[in-house]
Amino acid sequence: MKLFAQYIKERWRVITTGAVFVLIFIVSFSLYHLPVKAVLYPAMLCLLLSLGVIMLDFRRVKRRHETLKCISGMTDVITGSFPEIEGVEDADYQKIITLISREYNEERTAAQRKYADMIDYYTVWAHQIKTPIASMRLHLQNEDTALSRKLASDLFRVEQYVEMVLTFLRLNSESTDYVIKAHDLDAIIRQTVKKFAGEFIERRLRLQYEPVNATVITDEKWLSFVIEQVLSNALKYTPSGSISITLEPEKKLCIRDTGIGIAAEDLPRIFENGFTGYNGRADKKASGIGLYLCKRICTNLGHGISVSSQVDKGTCITIDLKQRDLKVE
Repeated sequence: MKLFAQYIKERWRVITTGAVFVLIFIVSFSLYHLPVKAVLYPAMLCLLLSLGVIMLDFRRVKRRHETLKCISGMTDVITGSFPEIEGVEDADYQKIITLISREYNEERTAAQRKYADMIDYYTVWAHQIKTPIASMRLHLQNEDTALSRKLASDLFRVEQYVEMVLTFLRLNSESTDYVIKAHDLDAIIRQTVKKFAGEFIERRLRLQYEPVNATVITDEKWLSFVIEQVLSNALKYTPSGSISITLEPEKKLCIRDTGIGIAAEDLPRIFENGFTGYNGRADKKASGIGLYLCKRICTNLGHGISVSSQVDKGTCITIDLKQRDLKVE
């Protein structure tokens, strides 16, 4: 109906001209005192014929519109799918569209090549930088001083940032390495918590965790990354108090802290890429990518993730681990 209204709007000049001609004949017949019926009858015939012509023309326009609409939704414009050329303007338009499509494809190919080169470079960089990190960690293991412990903690943060880079690159890759199967949730939690043991001890923060005795369908490596990021944020924004890890009903893993909390206006955007919020702006070093990656990974794994928080009272990140329609390998 909308297309027909647009069609009538475009052809209002022709329709108005025909109506004016009929009106001229009627007025002329009236001035000469001739029977008006003599012009009304042929006018009605002309009207019926005009309606027939309009319907046929509208059908042609509709068919062309649907064809062009289909073409506009294609990634690559296939010139062979254009409607049949019916005039000089059609030929000109198709020539322009073909040229634009060719330029677009060339620019897109060049952009994809540059993006692939950039991904390759950062992937190689991330893997290469792991070598000096591992070497420094080996040297630090030979010492047990306050300085060595502090350096080891900072080095762990560097490893986290490198892993975030690799995770970001993998998420945007066409291929994935997900291995979905049943895992012991306690084993994943303990493995992740162990990485932060030194920081818990150094900062004298309490960890409240008891075995949850649950099995979940997930990918161990990717879920470990999510829990690690959540714990890292909890430690970063909890100057004192405790962090607890519990499993609520329906397999909802909750990681709570007694930290500074998140402002209410920041909560709706907490999982956006690059969003740091009030806490991040105060920290200056926040990247706003950690929780974004968590959200992306949870979506890919079929898990839900949500956050609740109150300023100066703490934050709770909930990971919904209920079994989804995942392919177990």
